[in-house]
Amino acid sequence: MRAVWILVYLAVLVWSGIGPKDFVTWCLEVFPAVAGGVVLWITRERFPLTTLVYALILVHCIVLMIGGHYTYAEVPLGEWFRDTFDGTRNNYDKLGHFAQGFIPAMIARELMIRLEVFSSARWRDFFIVCFCLGLSAFYELIEWWVALLSEEAADAFLGTQGYAWDTQSDMGWALFGAVLALLLLSRLHDRQLRALGD
Repeated sequence: MRAVWILVYLAVLVWSGIGPKDFVTWCLEVFPAVAGGVVLWITRERFPLTTLVYALILVHCIVLMIGGHYTYAEVPLGEWFRDTFDGTRNNYDKLGHFAQGFIPAMIARELMIRLEVFSSARWRDFFIVCFCLGLSAFYELIEWWVALLSEEAADAFLGTQGYAWDTQSDMGWALFGAVLALLLLSRLHDRQLRALGD
């Protein structure tokens, strides 16, 4: 499993870095995936995660790497979806923000359970949703700071495509992703956590 994960991760990372549309944007978008990969490598023996969480992290890294290669506003999958369903914008960035809630929710859930942070599942889930929403809001602040510092990379990195409510909808998609992850994956995750403890 580990070898396949690493192979897929590195293959997509290398592909993503070959002739990206905008190199600065690529660096900004791919940095979280690279940082996450380094953290997973360092903690692989001391704190191995469930197969579910490893798989979700890989999916999130791939979403980031594809967005970094094309810029989110020009990912071909988003353009196909826009053209097929008569849309007005490339919504690949919404997939990214959905993943920004869905996947960190499961990472946080695993950490909260294994580190025994909460005695109440309801408080734990409430914290996880708040954490994901806070993470999304912080990412929106980073986008704003990048826009202020670099006019050239700002449009590609922000990817608003003229949508006035882009920031709010990004956070809404992350919130939806976090809630949906907890609703859909908690039982499977619990089974894998029990197996991990054996």
